[in-house]
Amino acid sequence: IYVDKGFNLYVADMGNDRIQKFSYGQLNGTTVAGNGSVGTISLNRPQAVVLDGDGYLFIVESGSHRVVGSGPRGFRCVAACGGVNGSSASQLSSPVSLALNSFG
Repeated sequence: IYVDKGFNLYVADMGNDRIQKFSYGQLNGTTVAGNGSVGTISLNRPQAVVLDGDGYLFIVESGSHRVVGSGPRGFRCVAACGGVNGSSASQLSSPVSLALNSFG
């Protein structure tokens, strides 16, 4: 889970292959990425989600062994884009978390 500065809650819903946003004070979430959200990206077992200082999402996918992010032109892969499990410099093996520093 990730909580932004507006106290909105973002949840990596691994079983449903999506990212849910629960706006502050709301009990029902909105799908902002993955299964059930139009115009985003397909996700495969998302494990973690964080937002950068500009409000862009970064999602760790254990099922596709990659990290994807949103931006001004939509979603794109940012690390291990081959989507294959491995240990080379261009691969990840079932990643589970991600953290950004104060510079994003």
